[in-house]
Amino acid sequence: MLIKAEQKYIRTSPQKLREVVRGFKKLKDPQKIIEYLKFSDKRAAKPLAKTLATAIANAKSRGITQELVIHEFQIGEGPTMKRWRAASRGMAHKILKRTSHIRVILETKDEVLNAPKETEQKEEK
Repeated sequence: MLIKAEQKYIRTSPQKLREVVRGFKKLKDPQKIIEYLKFSDKRAAKPLAKTLATAIANAKSRGITQELVIHEFQIGEGPTMKRWRAASRGMAHKILKRTSHIRVILETKDEVLNAPKETEQKEEK
């Protein structure tokens, strides 16, 4: 079963969030990822940890007690606020304040183990 959690309009650029996600790409256990994010010195780690904790809470509220693993971690671009700053000789410089959307999808460990492997699918064909 897939469990989803989403946070929208995070006032951090997607590039900064993706950099933090790259740090724990190999980890599959959500609790280990939260521990990793807790000790990360990046400001972008806090909304990622919050979204992951929300996904775990969603699973508990549905009554799922099996072990969970990360299925997908998506960082999307949100709307960009466009501002300007006065510059010399009557000019203006653009300031782009980027926002992000975070989506976390968890699945139960049983589904991962029971899913057919890619090599098994090729052998059947």
